[in-house]
Amino acid sequence: MDKNRIEGAVKQAKGSIKEAIGKVTGDTATRVEGTAEKLAGKAQSTAGKAADGVRDVLKK
Repeated sequence: MDKNRIEGAVKQAKGSIKEAIGKVTGDTATRVEGTAEKLAGKAQSTAGKAADGVRDVLKK
């Protein structure tokens, strides 16, 4: 499994937590920061999935 997939999943989780905290506390900046971190994690995870796919194809 590509390292980016794992790091991306961690970023998504952290972003979701920040987003939830921002919603509960009414802190728009924290909510927006969490949303941005979650999206960055999704992008990183997607890149890791692509790298895994390329690696699998090259092994065949």
